[in-house]
Formats: sequence, structure tokens, C-alpha cells
Amino acid sequence: MAALPAVEGAAVTALRSVMLRVRQAAERAGRRPELVRVVAVSKTKPVSLIRQVYDAGHRCFGENYVQEIVDKAPQLPEDIEWRYIGHLQSNKVKTLLAGVPNLATVEGVDNQKLATLLDRAVSSLGRNPLKVFVQVNTSGEASKSGIDPSGCVGLAEHVKLHCPNLAFSGLMTIGMPDYTSTPENFRALLNCRNEVCKALGMGEDQCELSMGMSGDFEQAIEMGSTNVRIGSTIFGPREYAKKQ
Repeated sequence: MAALPAVEGAAVTALRSVMLRVRQAAERAGRRPELVRVVAVSKTKPVSLIRQVYDAGHRCFGENYVQEIVDKAPQLPEDIEWRYIGHLQSNKVKTLLAGVPNLATVEGVDNQKLATLLDRAVSSLGRNPLKVFVQVNTSGEASKSGIDPSGCVGLAEHVKLHCPNLAFSGLMTIGMPDYTSTPENFRALLNCRNEVCKALGMGEDQCELSMGMSGDFEQAIEMGSTNVRIGSTIFGPREYAKKQ
């Protein structure tokens, strides 16, 4: 067995702390910690830093920019479960899917046109069905992507019934930046899940909830999140040296 480094990197130390906090939050809510997925969001971070976290045993990573994930994915092991998070421009669908064969999920389908384009692209590339989360704008902020909660059932139905190459897997939201309305945002997503599951005849365990980031992931887990997206708490402050 290879010798372990005497001192592990800051990102690895931070990851271990996050995983402990996830476990504790789940236990406080009477939930099984292993049912909560931690997505390490690595946008603006170098491949070398992602590799450190990978070498520590983590396999689920997320990116927000198509060019970044397309550049990084080929430089890293194929068993990484990549997730594209946030709004995806229609003209970048093929670039994303062709450039990242191990893309596991798109967390950010916010309209029927995008869902249909993803469905067609998956088919044309001969890929296995792609998991997608419907992004819901629970805060009502004009600056945020996501469908209005009133439209989440219709969009989920479109994916489930009319996009055979997509697998509707859950709902995603982004809370308010100052966290003052976070509980309301999360409760709104819970309500959306209830409506979607009733309309589609699904069990709640078949519809994941992606809510919670660095500043509010423990509260999100306590409220039922199955998928938390942690960036700066693991990797440190983001560095926007180049215009994305």
C-alpha cells in the first residue's frame, strides 16, 4: 500500500468536515446519512485540486460552466459522476453531452425546449438515458433561472412522458443569497415535489430534492434534501480571474 501523505490538502480536510456535518444533520432529522449525496462543486478550481478530493475517495463533482466541465472532464478519471448545475443554454447542449461522456445528471432543466433538445442530443449520441432535475425558481427572483413553481408539474410531465432519453430524477432550487428566506424556498420545493409525485404517480423516494449549498446545506438536509451542492466550503473562495 502506498504511503499516505503526512499532511492532507486543505480541500480534503474541508471535505471530511463537510461529510461529518452532513452526517450529523441527517441524524438530527432521523435520516440515513448515506441517502444524502454531496456534490463537490469545483467551478473555477484547477484539475489538480479536484484530483486531490478524488484521491480522498470522493466521486461526485459539479460544474456550472460548459467550457469548464468540457475542459476538465477528459483530464480526470472516468469514474467521476459529473453533474452540470444551473441554467444550460440551448446552443451548448451538444457540446456538453459530446464533451463529457460520464455526465451523470443535468440539474437545471427549466423549460420544455431545453428538455426536448437534451432528449434529442442523448438519442443522436447513442448515450444511455440522462438523469435530469427540473430547476424551480422558488425565490421569485428575476435574476435566477428556473421555472415558476406553478409550472413544475407541467415540465416534469413533459420530461417523464415525452422525453424517452431523459430520466426525470428530481427537483432543484437555489435559495436566497442572504439565507433569510431559505426555509420558505425549501418548503416551496417540498410542495412542488408533493404535486409532481401526485401528478406522475411517483413515490417521494423517486423524486430527489437538490437544495442546499455551502451556507445552508445542514438546514436543507434537515428539511429533506437528498442532494447538496457544496463549493467554497470545500474548495475555498472561487477565483474569477478570467471572464466566463
